Amino acid sequence: MSSVYTDYFQKSKVFLYPLLQFKKGLSYVPRQTYIAMDHMYSFDDYRFLCEYHVKMSEKFKEFFNTHIKNHPRFDHHIDLGDDKHVFVFDFVTFKSDYKRFLVGKYSHFTLESKLIILDFFSEGKSSEYIEVFLSPDGYHADYADALDVDIDIIEKVSELCSVPDLDKETLINKNTQLLSLLETCNVYLSK
Repeated sequence: MSSVYTDYFQKSKVFLYPLLQFKKGLSYVPRQTYIAMDHMYSFDDYRFLCEYHVKMSEKFKEFFNTHIKNHPRFDHHIDLGDDKHVFVFDFVTFKSDYKRFLVGKYSHFTLESKLIILDFFSEGKSSEYIEVFLSPDGYHADYADALDVDIDIIEKVSELCSVPDLDKETLINKNTQLLSLLETCNVYLSK
């Protein structure tokens, strides 16, 4: 490993998106991924959300029908307007790894999930980092040197990737805030 990766990145895109087992090289990839949506889904709902910014063209409809609509974990589609679409997937079958994800225990993912993630990132610059994040034990000394900290601290923490920022992993949408406000503050003038 040539260097330690310290910048924040969307953890759900790295550790959960591959579990959908979409093939690399698809025509469309989500602009962003999330594990919650304000006023709609909490972390306890075990949902995974893929946000796409694309016109609902015939080509995208074909992609949707081929890859998303028939996906065994697909739950439903939310049209956010302005060519923004969220596709919601049910991740209850990954409940144990989902809980580990929430607290940043990536190295504790099941072997099956680790293999799926590693296979997804098998090519490219990020593959080495992903391997380190999922199996950090052999890299504690490298991180201790790179971060100039005692190895005991790194070994105590064990994980070499930061926990997900749950605020950044939550989709905030003004439309859902408005709907929630209307539902809770609705005044009926006819009664």
